[in-house]
Amino acid sequence: QVQVAESGGGLVQAGGSLRLSCAVSGSIFLFAAIRWYRQAPGKEREWVATMTSSGTTTYADSVKGRFNISRDNAKNTVVLQINALKPEDTAVYYCKAVRGVDGYWGQGTQVTVSS
Repeated sequence: QVQVAESGGGLVQAGGSLRLSCAVSGSIFLFAAIRWYRQAPGKEREWVATMTSSGTTTYADSVKGRFNISRDNAKNTVVLQINALKPEDTAVYYCKAVRGVDGYWGQGTQVTVSS
């Protein structure tokens, strides 16, 4: 059973930073791409960033230059560093471990940015 768990969300003022973590249980982590998504109130879930198992990263245009994704294989964890936060970054942030056709979601972590 693969388990995915996000942590690190919270309330922060605009311009601040947060460090979100995604922990993935099991050996799947080494072979999985890890994707971050977010869902703002009343909006659809949107893709934010991806790190492949080989370390390639891609970002949505809306976060490029402010978000940075990194991977710690020893800890089965992917970190999403969020800088220069804006009120429009307020959302529940989810990570998903993807391997082939299989995908495993976490429960999400709330990020709230005050202006």
